[in-house]
Amino acid sequence: RDRDVTANPGNNLYVTGLSTRVTESWLEEYFAKEGKVIECCLVTDPLTRESRGFGFVTMDTVEDADRCIKYLHRSNLDGRSITVEKAKRKRARTPTPGKYLGVRSAR
Repeated sequence: RDRDVTANPGNNLYVTGLSTRVTESWLEEYFAKEGKVIECCLVTDPLTRESRGFGFVTMDTVEDADRCIKYLHRSNLDGRSITVEKAKRKRARTPTPGKYLGVRSAR
């Protein structure tokens, strides 16, 4: 596997501990206080479309991302303490179909 393809350049952040009421625009506005936000993505349940409590924020520069980690990690957003850290992958995984597609037993 090519490690360069999946490596995070340092500006992609993993955010967890989010309230289900937090929207992508709200999250983007919150992170924009510390630098320019390129992309903001909340992970939602495929069936209910409700937030799963975590998401990803891509900042313009590594310096902006480091500033977000320094000042927004363990901060309070909508009454909940959020965790901000560098994402382990450059891009999100391919979405699953939302149901088990494993081996079927032959009867």
